[in-house]
Amino acid sequence: MPLARSFSMTSLSGVLPQWDEEDLPVDDLLLFEVAWEVTNKVGGIYTVIQTKAKITVDEWGENYFLMGPYYEHNFQTQVEACEAPLPAIRGAMDALISNGCQVFFGRWLIEGSPYVLLFDVGGASGNLDRWKGDLWDSCNIGLPSHDHEAGDALILGSLVAWFFKELTDRLGDAPNVIAHFHEWQAGAGLILSRARKIPMATVFTTHATLLGRYLCAGNVDFYNNLGKFDIDREAGERQIYHRYCLERAAVHCAHVFTTVSQITAVEAQHILQRKPDVITPNGLNVKKFSAMHEFQNMHCTSKDRIQEFVRGHFYGHLDFNLEKTLYFFIAGRYEFSNKGADLFLEALSRLNYLLKVHKEDVTVVVFFIMPARTNNFNVESLKGQAIRKQLWDTAQGMKEKFGKRLYEALLKGEIPEMNNILDRDDFSVMKRAIYATQRHTLPPVTTHNMLDDATDPILANVRRIGLFNGRSDRVKIVFHPEFLSSTSPLLPMDYEEFVRGCNLGVFPSYYEPWGYTPGECTVMGIPSVTTNLSGFGCFMEEHVSDPAAYGIYVVDRRFRSAHESCSQLTQFMFGFCQQSRRQRIIQRNRTERLSDLLDWRFLGRFYVHARLLALSRAFPKYEMDPMAPPKAEGFRYPRPYSVPPSPSASLHSTPHHSDAEDDDDEDEPYDEDEEVERDRMNIKTPFVLGGGPGGPEEVAAPGGRGRGLDRGGGD
Repeated sequence: MPLARSFSMTSLSGVLPQWDEEDLPVDDLLLFEVAWEVTNKVGGIYTVIQTKAKITVDEWGENYFLMGPYYEHNFQTQVEACEAPLPAIRGAMDALISNGCQVFFGRWLIEGSPYVLLFDVGGASGNLDRWKGDLWDSCNIGLPSHDHEAGDALILGSLVAWFFKELTDRLGDAPNVIAHFHEWQAGAGLILSRARKIPMATVFTTHATLLGRYLCAGNVDFYNNLGKFDIDREAGERQIYHRYCLERAAVHCAHVFTTVSQITAVEAQHILQRKPDVITPNGLNVKKFSAMHEFQNMHCTSKDRIQEFVRGHFYGHLDFNLEKTLYFFIAGRYEFSNKGADLFLEALSRLNYLLKVHKEDVTVVVFFIMPARTNNFNVESLKGQAIRKQLWDTAQGMKEKFGKRLYEALLKGEIPEMNNILDRDDFSVMKRAIYATQRHTLPPVTTHNMLDDATDPILANVRRIGLFNGRSDRVKIVFHPEFLSSTSPLLPMDYEEFVRGCNLGVFPSYYEPWGYTPGECTVMGIPSVTTNLSGFGCFMEEHVSDPAAYGIYVVDRRFRSAHESCSQLTQFMFGFCQQSRRQRIIQRNRTERLSDLLDWRFLGRFYVHARLLALSRAFPKYEMDPMAPPKAEGFRYPRPYSVPPSPSASLHSTPHHSDAEDDDDEDEPYDEDEEVERDRMNIKTPFVLGGGPGGPEEVAAPGGRGRGLDRGGGD
C-alpha cells in the first residue's frame, strides 16, 4: 500500500540528528527573530521568514515573536492588532512608548499567525544622531549622513536593543531569551545588545554577504579570487564600508553565525573572517505547493492558459505546432549577470541553431520574468490578445449557428452539406476574421514599452544573437518586465500557476547564495536548471547522486570556463527538447519526489541546532555535545501518490493522452520497485550540521578561468 503524501519525520530518522525534546525546553525560553522584512516584502528573506513561521510556531507556540520595522499600510493589511501575552513584553513596550517611541504588537496574518513586534523607525528618527554616537562609542563604526538606509537600520537596531534591555530586566533569570538576527540591516541590534551585555543568546544569519553581491554585480571573477581581494579597499571604493563594518561586527558578536549554503559559507569565511557554525538551508512550505496526484493535471491546465497567451502574442506567425511547443522560463531580480541571463541567452542562440540543424519539430518559447523600468503595455501585445479574443468569440458564434443547423438537419434524417449549414455571410465573417490575423511585423520580444530600450541588457543581447521571433526560429523569446499577476490583461496568471504550466525553469546563476526559484519548481514537479555556484545546486549535488535523473540539471560554473558552461547548458536544454512527452511525465514524477527534501519540517531542524548551540554558549546551564551528529545510513522517501504504480497508470496521469504516444514509448520501462530502489541508492547522507567548507581551494577553478563570456577558453 503506497504511503500517504503527508510528511513523516520518521522517514528521515536515519539522517536527522536524534535530539531529545527536553534538550530545548521551549517553555522556559523566548525566541525572537529580527529582520527588516518582517511584514515588509523586499526580497527573499521575506519568503524565508514567512514560510518558516508555521513550523516555528508549532514548536514554540506563544513563545515565538518576530520583530521588524513598522509601516502603516503593511500593518493595516497584514497584521491583526492584539495585546501582548506576557506582562514583561507589555512592560518593555510601555517603557519605549513612554519615551516617545511607537511600538506595535499583533499577529501576522500568515500561516501559523506568529506574534509580531513592529517599531516605528520614522517616528524615532529624532534620536538618530544620539544613537550614531552610541554606535561609535560601542564599536567605533560611524555612519555617513547620506546613507538613509543604514540610518534606518541603526534606528531599528537601537530600538530592538533598548527593548531587549527592558525585557531582560523584567524577566530576571527566567525565561531565557534567544534572539536571531537576519542580515546586516538587523545587525546593529545585535551589536548594541552585546555591547550592553544584555543576557541573551544570539544567532546571526547572512543570506548573502553585502560585499559579495556588489562585487559580482560588477562582473568580477569572484570565486577564483576570494583570497586575493583587499576587502576594506573594495568596500570603501563602493562606498559601503560602514555597512560592511556593521555586517562583520554582527557576525563576530553573535554566539552562533550561520549561512544558508556551503558556497556562501566559503564566501563568508573570506569576506567576513569567520567560519559559519551551522549551515541553515532555506526551505519551503511543501504543503502549500503539494497537489497530491493532481499535480500532473494542474500542469496541463496551467499550460493551456499559457498557450492562450502564446496564440495571441504570436498571431499571424503561428506556423508552429503548439502541441509540440515547450515553455522555458527564468525569473527573479533583474541582475543580468548574477542571475545568469547572459549565459542563458547565449545558450538559447546555440539551442536555436541545433534545433534547426537537426530539423527538430519542437519549438521552445522562453519567458524572461524580470522587473524592469517600463511605462505601459506594448500596444502590439495588447492588440494580439484582443485579436485572439475576437477570433474566439467569432468561432463560438459560428459554432452555435453551425450546431443549430446541423441539429435541425439530423432531425430530418439528412446529412447536410457544408453550403447548407454555412451561408454566404458566414464565409464572409470567417474571411474577415482571417484577414484580421494578417501581420506584417514580427511578434514583439517585449510585452511592455521599455524606458531603457537601447541600453537594456536583455534586449541588447537579443539583438546581438538575432532572436527576433522570426518564422524560421525554433526558439522564441518573450520578455515580461513585470512580476506576474492574475489581474494582468496580457498574462493573467499568478506566479505559482505560471510555473506549474511551464516545462523547464532555467536559473544558471553566477551569484545565488540559495535560490528559491528552482526550489519552487521542484516542489511543483517542474524540472529546473541550476548551477554549482548556487546554494540550491550545491545542496542537490550533495544529497542526490544523480540530480539530472530527478529533473535537477546542475551546470558547472565553478570549474569550467564560461564557454564550456554555456555548451553544457545548451546540451541540457537540447536533451530536454528531445525527450518524449512520456519521458517528461516520468521526470516530473521524480522531480516532485524531491520536495520532501526541501520541506521546512526537515530543514527547520538546522535552525533548532543553531539555537541550541547559541544557548549552550550563552548560558552554562544548557549543555550540548560539541561533536557533529554521526553520519547515517541514508533514508527512503515516503512515496507520493503522484508516482504511478505501473506504466499504464502513468499514461493517464494527465488529461491529454493519445494512443500514438504508446507506440513511441513502448520500450520505456517503468517499474515501481526499481524507482524506489533508485531513490534509496541516489539519496546521499552528508547532512552535517556544523560549519561550511574551510578554504579557497574548494571553489577555485583550475586554470583561473573567468566568469564572463568574453573570458576563458573556447567551446
